[in-house]
Amino acid sequence: MRLPLVSLCHSVALSLVVKALTIDHTAPGHLAITEVADPEPTPHQALIQVHSFSLNAGEVHHVVPEGEAGTVPGWDAAGVVVRAAADGSGPAAGTPVVTLGADGAWAELRAVDTDLIGTVPEGADLGPVSALPVAAGTALRALHRIGPILGRRVLVTGAGGGVGRFALQLAARGGAHVTAVTSDPAKADALRALGAHEIVTDLAALEHLEPVHGVVELVGGAHMVAAHGALAANGVLVAAGHISGEGEQFPYGALFGNAHRHNRRIATYYLLDDAVGLGADLTWLAALTARGELDPQVALRTDWTQAASAAAELVSRRVPGKAVLDVRGH
Repeated sequence: MRLPLVSLCHSVALSLVVKALTIDHTAPGHLAITEVADPEPTPHQALIQVHSFSLNAGEVHHVVPEGEAGTVPGWDAAGVVVRAAADGSGPAAGTPVVTLGADGAWAELRAVDTDLIGTVPEGADLGPVSALPVAAGTALRALHRIGPILGRRVLVTGAGGGVGRFALQLAARGGAHVTAVTSDPAKADALRALGAHEIVTDLAALEHLEPVHGVVELVGGAHMVAAHGALAANGVLVAAGHISGEGEQFPYGALFGNAHRHNRRIATYYLLDDAVGLGADLTWLAALTARGELDPQVALRTDWTQAASAAAELVSRRVPGKAVLDVRGH
């Protein structure tokens, strides 16, 4: 996957036009491929030639339809460094990488803080790797917030979604007994294959569950309330998603401490405010994926010219996994 530095730099120098998917509220799916200015990296940023990027639910539900016209959205992308950071940090030119940023991923070129860049093993398919940053990064770091999980019990709500599927795999890899909560019983076999030891499809069943040491909570609303009720003493619930769009109403007594349920905590989480060490985490996740030990669950892969239709598929929940788009020519 490492490309010759001379040819890379030459190709970028000759590229007078950079194209990107930009927000256009007059276009189908609010997206259009347009010509944009070259990214201008700061000294702590590397310039990346994007090969593939992935779509996330938050992007297609909120960022694109609500975003400012003319901007380039996108959090996750994988590609090759064409210009290393001027301050000497991060990978060298020619290195295959996976990247995270607040925007700019859906383009032929993006500038990325080196703290948010992970290296990718030579020869790895960059398509599945591009699905890692937001979903796998959130899952991994939510599990870190719970603490040691070897031999402990972990509950994952919204287990059939992008973050949930990674959380199941990583929690099982970490030695936890994993319970998956899903509203769709048809997903049970697939979730067991990813590492779930038991499946819960009825929130009322959580009242009778053996108390858990940690929760990766991705739904919000009634799911958060029920999952918090399943926590053991000193347990931690990490609220890393809110796909329900519902508020939480804890019944009287739910937050009381007693001999069996004291010191239970709720921690909120947002990946882009947790950049320290993230590049190393992305490097580790990419290596697992390249070795076939972590499955990004790519259910849709197509050319980036099909972004609007791919986003529509995600919005309608017809994609049972991640959606990856490949940039033309790569």
